[in-house]
Amino acid sequence: MPQKVKSFDLVRNFEKKRKSSKKVGEISNGIDEEIYKRIRIANLILFGINSVIEKKEKCTFERLIKECFTLFPRAFSFSKYPHWPDSLKLDRQLRALRKRKLIAGNPKASFSLTKSGKKITIETAQNFRQRKLFK
Repeated sequence: MPQKVKSFDLVRNFEKKRKSSKKVGEISNGIDEEIYKRIRIANLILFGINSVIEKKEKCTFERLIKECFTLFPRAFSFSKYPHWPDSLKLDRQLRALRKRKLIAGNPKASFSLTKSGKKITIETAQNFRQRKLFK
């Protein structure tokens, strides 16, 4: 029986850590960029969907953009404007995830994880906890 995975510990106090950031204008949520920069963006999106759902919120496209940008700012920002989220980085990947049957839903309604998507999310969360980096 699969274990129930709570939001991973590194994210719990990201607001507190972001406020205590040392560099002015630095984009940080308290999660080391090295932890997530090599993970596939599709896995980060699945993790974001799970994070929204665990907060007992409806995972709309706009809410997912906010969650992914908050958790992983460098991965989901414009290259020239790093303080702004780039929704195209999610749009194309969401279509691919739906085609691979890892998520259900659409941008006009909301998204949810399928059984296969949940499995990948659990593996990603475990890798975050163990600080493993994907190639």
